[in-house]
Amino acid sequence: MRSLRRLPLTALRTFESAARHLSFKDAAEELCVSTTTVSNQIRQLEKDWGFKLFYRHTRAVSLTERGEAIAPVITKAFEDIREEMERHIVAPRRRISIAVGPIFGARWLGPRLARFSRDNPGIDLVVQQGTRINGARQMQTDLVVDWGIGNWQGLYATRLLEARYSPIISPELARQSGPLIHPAQLASLPILHQHDHTEWQNWFELAGCRDIRIENEVTIVDANTVQRAVKDGQGVALGVFPFMDSDVAEGVLIKPFDIDLRPTRAYHKRRCFGGRRHSLAPPHRRRRYLRRHQWQRRRCLCAQKQRG
Repeated sequence: MRSLRRLPLTALRTFESAARHLSFKDAAEELCVSTTTVSNQIRQLEKDWGFKLFYRHTRAVSLTERGEAIAPVITKAFEDIREEMERHIVAPRRRISIAVGPIFGARWLGPRLARFSRDNPGIDLVVQQGTRINGARQMQTDLVVDWGIGNWQGLYATRLLEARYSPIISPELARQSGPLIHPAQLASLPILHQHDHTEWQNWFELAGCRDIRIENEVTIVDANTVQRAVKDGQGVALGVFPFMDSDVAEGVLIKPFDIDLRPTRAYHKRRCFGGRRHSLAPPHRRRRYLRRHQWQRRRCLCAQKQRG
């Protein structure tokens, strides 16, 4: 029992740190104690063991011969303890739910899920189909990615991704229609709208085609259905870029004109202040909640820089 009392764990940890840094001051900073505490614990070890561990110099310390022999043994012992504990301790997992629209989910989030799991092994991500919401009380998930100007009542919105609209057409329909030289030629082809007709009107105006008359048009609400119809040669639609970049690069679709409509809206990540439970939190708590958060924004910014 007397030999065990000569092995106080706190003092051994202090010695290990001081020997590694060759500094009582640096050891004190690492262990969050005072330099005097480090010095006293080392002196007590030297007293208990009956020999010196350090030579004290004016502004530094150095290990004695016995100190040099003991230090790596203690360092390895603490390292072995840490590694063995890490093998047995299971980190708690966190569940995060996110709602996204069909095209954002299929074209942006889907291809990045494996990387997210790799970068965040302690998080179980639940992806749901998103619906348009106007405020915090409609939030059914921890996060929502939605299209808009970024002003939603009771929600904190982070601008994630800028979008651009430009016509896309299948190679087969382009072959049937003949060379597309002027934007006005698109009006003679079946035009596919999503939700309403304003985007196409704005794009034609941007392309210098005012008061153009469209001969054949269909409105489809679902974005993925629009993209599928274009690939099947059913008509021309405004592709949402950068989501369509890969299809154009691979020749699956054609972007006939280098004219991009840049809307004022964008994709935003929305969440309640401090999460759904705290959507009605007072301002001082909201400011604290705003300091947390990040993955999607970093990925979007990296992707935009790479394209730029």
